Amino acid sequence: MQFVSELLVLILSLGLIGLFRKTKISQVFFIPPKTLEPENFNYPAAYVVNGESSTVSIINLNTNEVANLIQLTDGSGTQMQGMNMGKTLTFPHHIYLNTSKTQIAIAAPGMDLSAGHSGGMAGMKGKIAVLDAVTGVNVKIVETPIMNHNAIYSTDGKEIWTSQMDEVGKVLVYDATTFALKSTILVGKEPAEVTFSNDGTVAFVANGMDNSVTAINPTTKAILATIPVGKNPVGAWIGSDNRMYVDNEDGQTVSTIDVKTLKVVEIVALGFMPGYVAYQGDMKEMWVTDPMAGKVHWWTKDATGKMVRTGAFATAAGSHAIAFKDMTAYVTNQEAANVSVVDVMQHKVTKTIAVGKKPNGIVIR
Repeated sequence: MQFVSELLVLILSLGLIGLFRKTKISQVFFIPPKTLEPENFNYPAAYVVNGESSTVSIINLNTNEVANLIQLTDGSGTQMQGMNMGKTLTFPHHIYLNTSKTQIAIAAPGMDLSAGHSGGMAGMKGKIAVLDAVTGVNVKIVETPIMNHNAIYSTDGKEIWTSQMDEVGKVLVYDATTFALKSTILVGKEPAEVTFSNDGTVAFVANGMDNSVTAINPTTKAILATIPVGKNPVGAWIGSDNRMYVDNEDGQTVSTIDVKTLKVVEIVALGFMPGYVAYQGDMKEMWVTDPMAGKVHWWTKDATGKMVRTGAFATAAGSHAIAFKDMTAYVTNQEAANVSVVDVMQHKVTKTIAVGKKPNGIVIR
């Protein structure tokens, strides 16, 4: 029996050694601070948050291959051999960089939002995970009273804003250094994505149950306007043309808001439920993902500045978020568990990168 036991220990040891030889430490465990020598993601990177896998896939933009994988945990649990064995974050959702590109913030609402954004569970708490963008080290886990949709840095990088998806809608503002709660802003019912205008002068939150968008002064935290939009808005997405593009899930429209006037200047009928809207400034195109069909549709501005439907191309099932890097686009496909690399000028997928299950948010550093 002793020989058999020793043999089993030897086999397990060899298996673990082989695993760690083939895989970087950060691909197996989430690195806690001051316990392991951290990775150094010293390459142009796209960070993809995988909701069902509770991971972040880091794509090296020089090769368009996944170079590292971070397992997201809640920071709790026992330390085993210097590695954090805490519970995984439940359905992390969307990801943002701070201005200096040194930290990333990820929301963890605790439920799968891939099929839609209504019907949150009463009493469910949310979390914000803050990570070092260069090493993958866990900086802080902040628990929020109510489930949240995203966590985003203010334009100056000094604050982290997050929504509270409740009928009594709120936006919470945390200090990005101490992580203390600084402000609570009352907004509409069941707020989803919080975003900032391209010039940083206005914060926006889409109020799903109120069919409105709240515009906020980032400095004073005062409400500037409550803007009626379509049915069940999810996010007011940033345009480099000083406009915000609001995807209305149930209304199947995009409401375009002028940042200066804080009024809707155009409503674009889609004919499908949008997943995300992104404006490509060089081409002056509005891209909208169509998750049910696994496509991206695009519109261009005519001579009067009105959006005209121009074309569509296939990506993969559950197409969702879009991020541009020069004339290349990266599209997360939630149901296909991959990211499509797209030539912007040709509107053509040039490569498909396998990532984790149900990838939703993506940000480029």
